[in-house]
Amino acid sequence: MRPVDYDVRQYRNYQRGRALTPEQRASWIEAYAARLPATRPLRGLDLGSGTGRYTRALAEAFGPVVGVEPSARMREVARAAEPGIDFREGPAETIPLADGSIDYTLLFLVWHHVADKARAVRELTRVSAPGAMILLRSQLRDRMPKPWWLAYFPRGYEVDAAMYESLGEVHGRFADGGWALAGLDLVSEYYRETKAEALERLRLRPYSTFEHFTDEETHLGFARLEQAVAEDPDGPVPVVESTLLSFTRR
Repeated sequence: MRPVDYDVRQYRNYQRGRALTPEQRASWIEAYAARLPATRPLRGLDLGSGTGRYTRALAEAFGPVVGVEPSARMREVARAAEPGIDFREGPAETIPLADGSIDYTLLFLVWHHVADKARAVRELTRVSAPGAMILLRSQLRDRMPKPWWLAYFPRGYEVDAAMYESLGEVHGRFADGGWALAGLDLVSEYYRETKAEALERLRLRPYSTFEHFTDEETHLGFARLEQAVAEDPDGPVPVVESTLLSFTRR
């Protein structure tokens, strides 16, 4: 699939459309803490940090963090929102950090955007200290969740799944680079919003999946979604279970 350029449109509404609730943030930090060493502080890398929605929480929980993000516009938003955090320019294939300088890396819904994955794994190995960990939050083509709203868009689940690799493919790439699979966890995300509130957030099109729909598919999908929400506006958004893979550097 064609790459998504976050400098064109996504950066404008990403921060609002993908804002974290306190419950979501706490759930993810708890999941990371369960996999990371108990030693503090840890030197962290938020790779593909976007607007920095996790970077501050990582710093507060585990120690100093560098956010690395290729999109200039996303970095601008992150620096304005999170002053005092070190955000740097760079893709996953050329990480602007010294050898062995990182104890863990978070990639949160980033892996499917990486063009040269083999090179990215080599870079992750280079910047990671012995025994370092990678926390990889990604969808997996053979274990895809089914968000309630996506069912209303033509080819919704098909388009979503096409962006991702299977578990075996992801595991193989990191194993080839000297990383051992340490865990596969399911983390429950509680949005605490009604379907009507979720619809307003979705109108911002804050998911890269929208970039792969045709205009006709987007128009039809929102028409169907709006009709469904009108019938149950105060209904709660279903809980989503999200996959977190953990890898340890051998």
